[in-house]
Amino acid sequence: MTAQIPRILPFGDAAITEAAALIRAGGIVAVPTETVYGLAADATNADAVARIYAAKGRPSFNPLIVHLPDRAAAERIALFDGSARALADRWWPGPLTLVLPLRPDAGIAGLVTAGLDTIALRVPAHRAMQALLRASARPLAAPSANASNAISPTRAEHVAASLGNRVPLILDDGPTTAGLESTIVGFGVGNGAILRPGPITAEQLGLSAAAPSANVTAPGQLATHYAPAKPLRLNATQRDGDEWLIGFGEIAGDDTLSATGDPVEAAARLFDALHRADAVAPPRIAIASVPDSGIGAAINDRLRRAAHR
Repeated sequence: MTAQIPRILPFGDAAITEAAALIRAGGIVAVPTETVYGLAADATNADAVARIYAAKGRPSFNPLIVHLPDRAAAERIALFDGSARALADRWWPGPLTLVLPLRPDAGIAGLVTAGLDTIALRVPAHRAMQALLRASARPLAAPSANASNAISPTRAEHVAASLGNRVPLILDDGPTTAGLESTIVGFGVGNGAILRPGPITAEQLGLSAAAPSANVTAPGQLATHYAPAKPLRLNATQRDGDEWLIGFGEIAGDDTLSATGDPVEAAARLFDALHRADAVAPPRIAIASVPDSGIGAAINDRLRRAAHR
């Protein structure tokens, strides 16, 4: 028996209208952002948020990022200090998530924050997510649109392959540009610390990484995450037996993150390359090393989690 596949609609006014109606009715919709495709639902509707968790098979202690159209909307949900406001003004809209104290009257479903007294907020730059935010007039909880712990989706077909009929509608606006989930900065002491590296680097932010913690305080902090179905070997310089080798720079491989050694290109291609590696015959994957500076730190963060078993 063939599994049902979700509807995939190209981005446009008709698709946004249909998607917004689904959101307002308590449904879920897959939608692209500049980072990866997200699985969106009304963040004020507990039943709708529960549908995200059910579709992804996501642990309920793992909080979700809430997407908003602008900073004014974000300030109605969370408490900003001067440092957070300065980062928002510099990097929003864009691939930066801020973890901030939740306002008591925010109206956000408890499932979104996993019971924490903080909330992760982002103002995305992508036209499809912005259009859906404005048409639905709802804050949208939207983790990556894939089964929990699987490779994040950078194309509509990745969403369909991972979630199947668990998502009724996918808005297709082509491949995402950043290819990595947003940088997350948490505020509690001082000017903030990076909880998850991403497209906006530590050097650009002028911040350092938070001290390691066993507690989940923000999305994307689980030790095992972003993982292909096959075993993954890191820092490969050549193929070992029955592996599919993903290269970088001078290491060519069966596929490559960037033949020229460009870490920005590598970030945009990372999850796409892992999806291709999962789909071919060799039973194991190896991947070349990427320098651990700038956006390379975010690439290596995802790879370490993908290889953790």
